[in-house]
Amino acid sequence: MRRKKDIVATYSIVGFDPKTGELGVAVQSKFIGVGSVVPWAKAGVGAVATQAFANPAYGPEGLKLMEEGKSPAEAIEILTNSDKDKDERQVGMVDANGNAATFTGSNCYDWAGGVSGENFAAQGNILVNKETVTDMAEAFQNTKGSLAERLLAGLSAAQNAGGDSRGKQSSALYIVKEKGGYGGLNDVFIDLRVDDHPEPIKELIRLFNLQQLYFGETKEENIQPIEGEVRERLVQGLVKWNYLDNTVVDDVELYDVFTRFLHTENFEERELEQGKIDLEVLQFIESK
Repeated sequence: MRRKKDIVATYSIVGFDPKTGELGVAVQSKFIGVGSVVPWAKAGVGAVATQAFANPAYGPEGLKLMEEGKSPAEAIEILTNSDKDKDERQVGMVDANGNAATFTGSNCYDWAGGVSGENFAAQGNILVNKETVTDMAEAFQNTKGSLAERLLAGLSAAQNAGGDSRGKQSSALYIVKEKGGYGGLNDVFIDLRVDDHPEPIKELIRLFNLQQLYFGETKEENIQPIEGEVRERLVQGLVKWNYLDNTVVDDVELYDVFTRFLHTENFEERELEQGKIDLEVLQFIESK
């Protein structure tokens, strides 16, 4: 039997959003760089989390089997039947039809197990308790919002219920969607990793919020003209960021400096027509 230090002691959840077609994995572990081992996904096909005495081949091979038409349960059965170490493996899968399955080998360290339902599978090993997994599943099912928000809610609930009995170290969120990547040129919609941190889930959520700020779409209600109080707040913020020397500035210089800020700080996706601003960008500027 493997020593505990060789095992990716982990809890994870794989999920599918039928409204958007997004597929993804969220994971936390007392293991450095868990995002490099556990999560796998392919747009239009499925998502896989492989852990415990993890077999990374379960990721690409499981996706291949689902792409060939196998259900998650069938894919897991094929992979584990040909694996001499299957009793030390743990894996969860979901496909692009919302079918899901989870497997926990009989030699995985307690507490170890998983639950699956429509559009998700949640699993974990070397956990404080069963509730780490059941609460994770319930949070995913009961949370409203995007797939990412629901997966992160699941992780947070799992940690609050008990989590990994060895502690916390790393986390990851990986979501794919057809042409969901940068510029619509690939399918990687979200790929965030916290490789080593005392509060990996909180840090992952912070990074997700930043990712949404930089790359999310501007909401209509957040579009404001740069005038009056909004203009004053923007000028004061740009002074704090050292983009302006003082608060006495005409519109021509202000718009030029604000455009430079947007391009320097990677807010091109939030850039609006001249004379308007996204309130989320303004709030970010004021947060410095």
